[in-house]
Amino acid sequence: MHLYKEKGQIYMPDNCGPLIESWKSGKIAMEAWGRFNYPGCAIQQDALPGLNSIGYWDARIQQQWGLDWHRNEGIELTFLETGLMPFELGANKYQIRPNELTVTRPWQPHKLGDPFIGVGRLHWLILDVGVRHPHQEWVWPEWIVLTKNDLGDLTKILRQNEQPVWQVNEDIRKCFQKIGGLLKGGYEGKESLVMVYINEILVHLWNILKSGNFHLNDALTQGARTVSIFIDSLNTSLIEPWTLEAMADHCEMGNTRFSHYFKELTNVSPIQYLNNIRVEAAAKLLRSNPNLSISTICYDCGFSSTEYFSTVFKKRFNCSPSSYRLQSQ
Repeated sequence: MHLYKEKGQIYMPDNCGPLIESWKSGKIAMEAWGRFNYPGCAIQQDALPGLNSIGYWDARIQQQWGLDWHRNEGIELTFLETGLMPFELGANKYQIRPNELTVTRPWQPHKLGDPFIGVGRLHWLILDVGVRHPHQEWVWPEWIVLTKNDLGDLTKILRQNEQPVWQVNEDIRKCFQKIGGLLKGGYEGKESLVMVYINEILVHLWNILKSGNFHLNDALTQGARTVSIFIDSLNTSLIEPWTLEAMADHCEMGNTRFSHYFKELTNVSPIQYLNNIRVEAAAKLLRSNPNLSISTICYDCGFSSTEYFSTVFKKRFNCSPSSYRLQSQ
């Protein structure tokens, strides 16, 4: 599995397990090409550089599966040709309708299904633009042929505006349909045409976006946003052996820059903040699980030793973990 330094459950790339199982069992039709753990015909290393996954599924009966919270290894475009599709991004829920396109970035957790996907035909495309965090500069595959200015403007809109759902036109619909017709039987001899249609999709998307009425927010591309997203995810990865260096490296920043943004957002150092949320999680377990040993709670919350755990806990609650448990009963 290709992790790209990602840690914790919500950072894991989508393994498409439910989709693959439904396809194998004949519940849906699907054609796809993909790298890594993405479904379909495997794309060889030297072919279609930057294209991680492309395909469609066609669900004509009610399904009993969905794609739970995940992130992708690239920017993902999904286009709904027919049907209805429940879609969630962050705390927001949507009902995708025909001729609507979703755009998600690698750092945005999202899911399809509520909890199950709807009946319909859905196309997807995942392009690796060399980023995993909001502050990083995008590097498109070399075969993207938009002019430097147009590609720069398209990138700026996609970076500084995170509207997830767009109504698109018949031109984009036709491009996805043409790609779908090429996917069956492998990619050999079809690469150039797929590249042409992906470029055409981006040109049409650029024309739609540049005429839109929306606000660009430069803060969405700053280092503070990357650190803010990391802070929000820390509760899901307490057990990781985090150090200042590991946290900064995860965000692909230097220690000083990372610490600056972190303290600006939380008013404490990264290690202080980490200890605070670890000890709060431990206190919750001490209250709710009277039969769980203190050493188990210590390690489950990410502390490396019971001695250090007791020191941090006493500093926060003015008593030892065992005393806190007795007082909570």
